[in-house]
Amino acid sequence: MSKPQSSQQRSAKIRERAWHLWEEAGRPAAGAEAFEEEAAQLVAIEQAPHAGTIPLSQSLSEPEAEPIEALENQGEFPTLTDQGEESSGPKRRSDPEQDPD
Repeated sequence: MSKPQSSQQRSAKIRERAWHLWEEAGRPAAGAEAFEEEAAQLVAIEQAPHAGTIPLSQSLSEPEAEPIEALENQGEFPTLTDQGEESSGPKRRSDPEQDPD
């Protein structure tokens, strides 16, 4: 692993990489400055190539699975064969004071 660079060294490396990218692109009229963002990304990748990776042991430590509640609740939902047999919402209790009987 290389030692940390100063911001001046990093900027110089980015400018140099941008110039090389500009050369490879056939020296377009926009100049090497147009390639500085891409060059900065490439320099960052060179300096920390494994920064965006997850070690395999960490990615497999906790498997993604549905919670057990999802399986337990499966029986509570009506299927297509149950349609029309009963209402799916709560039923109102009849109020004895309002009954005309």
